Amino acid sequence: MSTMVIIGGGQAAGQAIASLRQEGFEGRILMIGDEPALPYGRPPLSKQYLSGAIPSEKLAVRPEKFYQDRNVELRLGETVTQISPLEKTVSIHEESIPYDKLLIATGSTPRRLTIEGSQLDGIHYLRTQADVDAIREDMSHAKNLCIVGGGYIGLEVASVAVTAGLNVDVLEMENRILQRVTTPFMSDFYHGLHTNRGVNIHTNTGCSGFRGAAGRVTHVICGDKEIEADIVIVGIGIIPNTQLALEAGLAVDNGIVVNEQCQTSDPHIYAAGDCTNHPNPILGKRLRLESVPNAMDQARTAAANMLDINKRYAAVPWFWSDQYDLKLQMLGFSGDADASVLRGDPSALQFAQFYLSEGKIVAVDAVNSPKEFMVAKQLFGLTVDPGALTDPEVDLKSLIPVRTA
Repeated sequence: MSTMVIIGGGQAAGQAIASLRQEGFEGRILMIGDEPALPYGRPPLSKQYLSGAIPSEKLAVRPEKFYQDRNVELRLGETVTQISPLEKTVSIHEESIPYDKLLIATGSTPRRLTIEGSQLDGIHYLRTQADVDAIREDMSHAKNLCIVGGGYIGLEVASVAVTAGLNVDVLEMENRILQRVTTPFMSDFYHGLHTNRGVNIHTNTGCSGFRGAAGRVTHVICGDKEIEADIVIVGIGIIPNTQLALEAGLAVDNGIVVNEQCQTSDPHIYAAGDCTNHPNPILGKRLRLESVPNAMDQARTAAANMLDINKRYAAVPWFWSDQYDLKLQMLGFSGDADASVLRGDPSALQFAQFYLSEGKIVAVDAVNSPKEFMVAKQLFGLTVDPGALTDPEVDLKSLIPVRTA
């Protein structure tokens, strides 16, 4: 009987299990995850779970019965210490487990600060359910929250915290929030959104250290000034978890290098999710994406190819972010554009910014505009009249080419 081993306990791992069974695999499936929980989704952690809108049991991508009914072995709260490609085994300390095919879905880890005072209590990173449980506990009796990093995670936390009544400061080293991921237009929109709700945003401001009392943080040091904070959340990016792959001799370059079949440099080992560096044939370049849709699609692709079903991963990247009562849906990369046009009214908190390159749609940022986002998916890569995109009288669906048999 063949054995499929999956390292990791996130959405990619959960989807790979489901896909292996859906594709008809009847052999042994063993998932090894270093967290004690069933595979769960991370997007709600900085949003609905942090706010208390959903309970912990709603985080699981599938209930325990799903795995029991499909005869899946779960080793939760355990850590793989070694992959041995020549022997085709993985090790959990002294225990050696053989595999026929292996999927690495180890995700990523928050980038950590190693500056003065960074060991003080009250300084948090947000990646796991346990992280958020600790943050929620501290937030319940905190007054002043400081967020180091003005990316999407930090801003999502800011929206939850200021709504809960905390004084919130956001520190961003660049000259605008979201500078690494979006355009000045979108940065300005979200800057205004947050400041209007009471968030204090400090751009061109780095964190040089922390000061505390009785072992707990009380202030964030920013050069020659300090910001009062009895809780700090650091969101300065993530690092792909590639150490196991690197020690196993697999190709690693800003992620575990995989091909379009999600296969690593070892033909018996596959990888999926945040930890991978993969080719995107639609965009014509390699990417490492921190994206749930990417993790899920790669997991489906990897599972199929682990069963020798030739499947190729090719998808336009998309993302989302929930802040206050706004849902931002993003398709493609606005940095690939040479022009942009606006549909809708930002002051009404409902609009879509379309990005074009040589007249072709290459990205969209849609705020509370799900119809525009869905149509943009179908218009991606097509040449479209910019005037039609901006005209509210034009039904965007009419721009979608009619497909003939």
